Amino acid sequence: MKRSDLLFVCCIALFFLPFFVSDDLYNAYNTFNREHGMVMSFIKFAILATLGEVIGLRIRTGSYNAPGFGILPRAVVWGFLGLTIKLAFVIFTSGTISFLTYMGLENAKPAFEGGFSGEKLFIAFCISVFMNSIYAPVMMTLHKITDTHILQTGGTLKGLFTPINFSGIFRNLNWEVQWNFVFKKTIPFFWFPAHTITFLLPPDFQVLFAAVLGIALGLILAIASGKGK
Repeated sequence: MKRSDLLFVCCIALFFLPFFVSDDLYNAYNTFNREHGMVMSFIKFAILATLGEVIGLRIRTGSYNAPGFGILPRAVVWGFLGLTIKLAFVIFTSGTISFLTYMGLENAKPAFEGGFSGEKLFIAFCISVFMNSIYAPVMMTLHKITDTHILQTGGTLKGLFTPINFSGIFRNLNWEVQWNFVFKKTIPFFWFPAHTITFLLPPDFQVLFAAVLGIALGLILAIASGKGK
């Protein structure tokens, strides 16, 4: 382990340690999370998904940062993507339950309500499949476009807020990687089961688990970015 790795691990541990040793801080987090879910989604994904990208960069290059990588612009983008992820959670949870009820599944409820059962597992799985099949490809493609834009503008905040050449970037995306790795492999083999677990959890734990998955999401997309080069 390099010295930079040890320093990185220590910084992460020090950042999360107060939440484990202070009940007051942990309770304050839970309260704020319940009352300001969208704000917390922005903060969680800005921090944790960006952390995943930083780890992905370390795996690919041996360094946690690089000229033009743009950690801060990436955090801003992930914050806004986090808002859409929270929105998708709400929409696909209620929408899937309504659809299953329409299809004849009587008394369908969110999978976290009541005890565990095969029906609850089926509901959670359906929510995950619908959300990741419909929403995830759009979000992942948008992330790839903004990621390319950040690199093209030197990884600066000023560059982030310049007009994005959506059509040009979209045409030049490596669709071999985007389709065969990001869509065909990570969505069915990782995100379907991962979010099935998410939707089995109570809302407060869904938020925590989604934050952890934010690291995995950033890491997966960072690795995919490396494959596309």
